[in-house]
This record gives sequence, structure tokens and C-alpha cells, in this order.
Amino acid sequence: MKKTEQELQNYPFAVFAGGCFWCTEADFKKMNGVIEVVSGYSGGHLENPSYEDVVSETSGHREAVKVFYDPNKINFEKLVQHFLSHIDPTDSFGQFYDRGESYTPAIFYLNDEQKTMAEKTINQLNEAKIFDKPVAVKILPYSNFYVAENYHQNYSENNTVRYCAYRNASGRDDFIKSVWGNKTWVDNVSTEKYIRPSDDEIKNKLTRLQYEVTQDEKTEKPFDNEYWNNHEDGIYVDVVSGEPLFSSVDKYDSGTGWPSFTKTIDDKFITYKTDKLLWYERTEVRSKNADSHLGHVFDDGPKDKSGKRYCMNSAALRFVPKDKMEYEGYGEYLRLFN
Repeated sequence: MKKTEQELQNYPFAVFAGGCFWCTEADFKKMNGVIEVVSGYSGGHLENPSYEDVVSETSGHREAVKVFYDPNKINFEKLVQHFLSHIDPTDSFGQFYDRGESYTPAIFYLNDEQKTMAEKTINQLNEAKIFDKPVAVKILPYSNFYVAENYHQNYSENNTVRYCAYRNASGRDDFIKSVWGNKTWVDNVSTEKYIRPSDDEIKNKLTRLQYEVTQDEKTEKPFDNEYWNNHEDGIYVDVVSGEPLFSSVDKYDSGTGWPSFTKTIDDKFITYKTDKLLWYERTEVRSKNADSHLGHVFDDGPKDKSGKRYCMNSAALRFVPKDKMEYEGYGEYLRLFN
């Protein structure tokens, strides 16, 4: 290991079984935000098993990896997505060359949050219908992890020729390429990322003001709201669904006391409606998926920009700082700051 056990105690970890741990270890090491990957054995009943114990199929263990990661750069959901896209998730009898229970795929969850996220991600993969068979990856409670023998650690780096020969012959990379090509999880798993929660969830999630603004179309006070004078780099997302709406790059001081923008990040997350609540018509701006009331758009914005003024309620928005965007799943919008 490149980090000491004491150093690794400062990081959260996740445990996955994906067939040969040489390959699973190597795949996770390529991820930005992964601190260390340790090969070992997990889930069985025998204490301190050897490699021979595990592959004899008598210990109950699977070959597994413990992945330590930096939560400021990557989250558990991204690890699960990476895992599922680097194995055959429909194979319940092993992985590629290697057959038997010790090579069957599993996600070992440490808490209810990890369990829920693993279930959600597997459901997304099933719903995407990429495979003609259902995902067979087990979601199991984490009970133990025993570090494998030293010669198994960093195997792809220390035994490159043998590792590459094994991996190529196993068919793993050919399978991954045939299914995923050069596309990412987001490209291939065509499920709606931003959804409206149930009414009860919305009530429990929002403050009274947030609820009145987004659900009852109220307007908050000018110069007395969270973001009207915020100058930090980042994006503003729907407080209900998380849909990306506006960028600090397009924010300006309109003098109105509400956060104002010259354009949206992407109009696919926006709907427009005619508002006749006052004595004149206005154009109301709502989020597409959550159907949250956000504010209004006017034609008195900066002429050297779009000429538009998107006058929003802070209570309808949640600000995601630039340095948190990758971690929260908005990394694709970092391009806005280039």
C-alpha cells in the first residue's frame, strides 16, 4: 500500500467484489479521487483466509477490494457506477474466466445510505435495458475484510506482463467495450436524473419559505434573501429536484434585490408560462421536472448580453460552489468556468 493504515483511517471506504481482484483493483485505481485500493477477501465465515481457502469455495468469501476515496472529489454513487460498468453485472456464477461463488459480483454496504444508493443505481441500470438479463449483483451487508497476500497487492503494476496477458485472455475488456464503447454511465443509462419527489417528501425537505415560493408561487422579500448578493463561483440548482438552472458566470446585480441572471444553463430544465396574477402579463419561469416556481423573466436585462433578466427567488434555489460541483454530480458544468 502507498498509504499507511493510519493515513487511510482519515478516508471513507467502500467494498466491492467483481471477480478477479487484480482487475477490480486496477480499474478503481484509475478513478480520480480514489486514494488507495486494497485487494482482499470479504463476506465469508473463515477468519484470516488464504487465497487457497477462498478459491476452494469453502470459506464463503469473495475476492474483493476495499476502495478508500476522497469524498471531496468523488462519492459512493460514482464508485458504484464505475464498478457496474467494469464487470458483467448479469453473471451470477462468476466473472469471465473465473467461475464459482468466490468470483461472483457483490456490493458490500456499510450503512443504510450505501445500501439505498446501491439499490437505486442497480435499478437505474435495469431500467436502462442495456442488457437482456437483469442485474445479478448482490447487495450484502459488510461484515469483514481480510487483506490478501502481498503478492496480490498492486498486481497490475508489479506483474504487468502477466496481468495484461490474463486480462486480455479473460475477455473482460472486450465485453466492456462491446457494452459501453467510449460512452459514460450518464450517456448509456438513460434514466431521468432529476425528478420531483412526492408531495410528502417535498414538505419534509423544504423550509416554510421554500415551500411557499416553489409550491404556492409566493415571492420572497428583496434584499433579504440568501443569494441576491452572492458573488461566489458555482451554479444554482432547483432546491426540490437538483436540476441545474443558472451559473454565477451569468449572474449580475440588477439592483432589484433578487438574484438575477442573463440566461439559463440549459433551457431543457426550464418551462415558461404566462402569469396574469398582476394587472399585466408576465412570463413565469418554472423548473421542468420538479415544476417549481422559480421567478420571472423580463426583457430589461443587459443589452450586451441576452437582453434578458431572469429574476429568481433565492428560496427556489440551492447554490453549489464550484469546488463541490464534481462531488455533487455536476462536473460536466465545470466547462462554464473555462
